[in-house]
Amino acid sequence: MADTASRKPQPLRAALVYDFDGTLARGNLQERSFIPEVAGMSQADFWREVRRLAKAEDADEILVYMHLMLDRARAAGHKVTREALRAHGADPDFFDGLDHWFDRMNAFAADCGLELDHYVISSCIHEMIEGCPHYGKFRQVFASRFLYDANGEARWPGVAINYTTKTQFLFRINKGAESVSDTEGINRFMRAEERPLPFERMIFIGDGDTDIPSMKMVTSQGGCAIAVLDPIAWADERSAQKIHKLIAEDRVSFVAPADYQRGEVLDVIVKGALGRIALRAGLAVSAG
Repeated sequence: MADTASRKPQPLRAALVYDFDGTLARGNLQERSFIPEVAGMSQADFWREVRRLAKAEDADEILVYMHLMLDRARAAGHKVTREALRAHGADPDFFDGLDHWFDRMNAFAADCGLELDHYVISSCIHEMIEGCPHYGKFRQVFASRFLYDANGEARWPGVAINYTTKTQFLFRINKGAESVSDTEGINRFMRAEERPLPFERMIFIGDGDTDIPSMKMVTSQGGCAIAVLDPIAWADERSAQKIHKLIAEDRVSFVAPADYQRGEVLDVIVKGALGRIALRAGLAVSAG
């Protein structure tokens, strides 16, 4: 019979949960090539039309932008397929350091006795994120996506994630109901101590107003929320005002430039937050 006392304890699960656009990469992924090449519009004109239609129809802006993508593509004679969307998402303008960020954070967490999962919750198009080089680093990506007809062409939004529905997916991570179609699992009663990933072991990283409900929910449940801003815009007056407001309204735990390189502010903050999770659980904290 095996000596159970000599077995290593199972690592404690923790999660880094990211927005995508403006958090992991500059701008919106749709803007890289789809909007100018397929929709045939400038970025400014596209989003101006989204806001106009949303206001005129009293509609959700995420559903409107997905509709406009398909509408403009059809008008220009372009087929919108999964493969085409993946190709349009293949070259994000990732922030510095992201190429080795995931492996470094995983190693640091493991040294603390934690098993670290990475998630994305984004209004961006799921199929575009699938085309990104780092897609395989994520345990799950929750993002807006299309429904396809028998010919493989996008016809209708299948999932649309806006700033308030993002919080639903935090609960999915919390309860282990990670399939979007799993309505039974997300609505089932589950005691807090039975949930696979408590909020206090989540670190949420986002960049904008659309992330504020998620940030507030994570922090109110004992987790950590970090607001990041493009390092290029970090020192301008509008960014300073945004930082002041986020801190004054107690919506975030920390604010940092979106620089994922070793030794930068974000690296230090996330390692500190992981160390705090380990300490709360009575685990050893890595000095790395």
